[in-house]
This record gives sequence, structure tokens and C-alpha cells, in this order.
Amino acid sequence: MPVITTVDDLHAIYRRRVPKMFYDYTESGSWTEQTFRENVSDFEKLRLRQRVAVDMSGRSTASKMLGEDVAMPVALAPVGLTGMQHADGEIKAARAAEKFGVPFTLSTMSICSIEDVAEHTTKPFWFQLYVLRDWDFVARILQRAKDAGCSTLVLTLDLQILGQRHKDLKNGLSAPPKLTPKTIANLATKWAWGLEMLGTKRRFFGNIVGHAKGVQDASSLGSWTAEQFDPQLDWSKVERIKEMWGGPMILKGILDPEDAKMAVKVGADAITVSNHGGRQLDGALSSIRMLPQIVDAVGDDIEIHLDSGIRSGQDVMKALALGAKGTMIGRAFVYGLGAMGEKGVTSALEVIHKELDTTMALCGRRRIDELNRDILLIPDDFEGRWRHN
Repeated sequence: MPVITTVDDLHAIYRRRVPKMFYDYTESGSWTEQTFRENVSDFEKLRLRQRVAVDMSGRSTASKMLGEDVAMPVALAPVGLTGMQHADGEIKAARAAEKFGVPFTLSTMSICSIEDVAEHTTKPFWFQLYVLRDWDFVARILQRAKDAGCSTLVLTLDLQILGQRHKDLKNGLSAPPKLTPKTIANLATKWAWGLEMLGTKRRFFGNIVGHAKGVQDASSLGSWTAEQFDPQLDWSKVERIKEMWGGPMILKGILDPEDAKMAVKVGADAITVSNHGGRQLDGALSSIRMLPQIVDAVGDDIEIHLDSGIRSGQDVMKALALGAKGTMIGRAFVYGLGAMGEKGVTSALEVIHKELDTTMALCGRRRIDELNRDILLIPDDFEGRWRHN
């Protein structure tokens, strides 16, 4: 068993173990992948202030996200096709998150259904919704999430139009994978993954097949999803969904202060500063670079989380120091899941927790609420001199 000390260690195992189609789905962005890369590299521009001779006993990373107690302010982000990274992937990730004490967010485009995950967990999880044209389906899936006891709705706003992801198009991404000669050749080298997938009945989009009108099998699913993302999504529809849900709601995909102000106006409980992991608008600024402007604009009015680019506990701490109250990790936990199943997700969380705890101590901080910009060294041009008018 290899010694895992970084998320990169899990990434290396993940790359060897998972079929290329699903590895590329995770490890890619849209168009030139500039935003995908800078989501990670921009964290490196922020440096830390070392502080000494501070009593570091009794440290804690415990905090709250939307009023829920968390072991550290990190939630597992919604990731589509998670059950294709490892058999029963959403169930395994949800279990790991529950045991660790952090929120798990189930994607609309999950392989394991809402009911599947609820049946295999004991605490409420979060549910992520894409706004679709079929409002009857939207109403029913929201009711299913309520019936399953989901505590929070995460509404994704930045996928009205699907970004151009070259690798997915070239790989013919599908769930389950289409058996072309190229795919078969690759799957033949991933026998451990294949044996596990043969052992589960969960190989289709569990929230959609059998639930959406006209979608009874995988062959009808592709055309349905291609047509269903709602390009007419606007703030009035956000308000309508909030009313339909009736509980705490996070708006994910906010990357501009003006949109953050609108999120406050429509009554969202929190926003997630995110560019969809660089998978939608290539050429957008990284989430961490946009965070300070959004915190300055609405940080006193709404809870702010940060998503996109986090690969370490230091990244988590930098986001918190810039004013976020919580963070989301997607790729970091998927690496662990694909590498070692539930144990790998736990390993990813342990690595991030260890880095967060140690870095806090070396910066002279004992509690999450003590993290602020004072512990950072921020380059003068970090936010950049960009003009949009």
C-alpha cells in the first residue's frame, strides 16, 4: 500500500486505474484550458506569513457551513458521472464525507440516484440541481430530494449552455462507455475498474433514467440531456426554484460581484464562487482571483464559499483567509475515489485536513474564525488591472 501524503499521490494512482474517458472528463477544461490551469496556479501566487511563539495547543478546524457543524470548512462538490470513476462512487463518497464530518453534494447527473445515496447514509446530504426545460421533472426531482431528507439545495447557474470540452467530444464520453475499438482497447488495461463495474447495477444516470419522460434507457438519455439544459434561466426562475424548494439554497457559479449582489437580492442563503472548474467559460479569471472582489461586494450580506482549483489544505486556508466561509473540492476527492474507493476519499480529506491544521499553526492561528488576510502575502497585481468598460 503506497504512503499517501498529498492529493497528487492519489492523482497518480487514479490516472493508472480509471479508463481514459473518465480520467479526461475529470482532468480537463474547456477550449484551451487556460482557466482550468489558472484555477490551480493562481493559488501559488498567494504566500503565507509565518508567525511564531503563539500557543498552538487546543487547535481546531471545526466550523459551520450554512449552519451545519463541519469538521473543517470543506464540502464535496457535485461531480457528474462520479459512479463511473468507481463502482457506486456517489455512495462511497457520501459515506466517506459523512464519517469525516463534511457535507457531500449529489449531482443531478450522478450515477447513483438520490434514493440510493439516502439509503446508504444516515445524515442529510446536499443536492445539486441543473435548471432544465422540463419543469415537471424539476419539480419532481426537488420533491425526491426533500423526501430523501436533503438539507440544502445547490443550484448551478453556469451551465445554461454546455462548454466546449474537446477531450470529452473526442472520447465520445458516455455512461456506460460506448464500446468502440479504441474504448475496448483502453478498458482492457483497466481490469480492476471493470470487475467492480460488472459487480454493480448502477451504470446509468440514476436520477434521470426512468424518471424523465421519454428516458427509459441509455440510448434515449443522450438526446434528452443535450436538449434539456435551460438557456432561458434567469433570476426570476432562480426565485421560483427557491420558492419550490423552501429550504436553504446555495447559488453555485457566481464569478462576478454584480451577480453576487443579485444572489443576495433573490434571497439565496449562500453563493459559491466558481467557474465550474474551468469547464465552462475558458478565459474567465480563476475563482481565487475573483474571490476578494466578491467578498468586498457582498461578504457582509451572504455566506460565501469557494470552488475550483483547491488541491490542498493550504488552498483551503488561503480561500478562508480571503473571506470565504467554506470551500468545495471536486477533483481532489474524485482522485481519491478513483484511486481507492471510499478509502481514497477519506485519504483525500485526511491529507487536506492535515495540511490545513499544520499550516494554520505555522501561521499562528488556532481556529478557523482567526483566519484573515493578515496571514497572507498578496501580490500587488493579484486581482489585476482589468477593465470591462
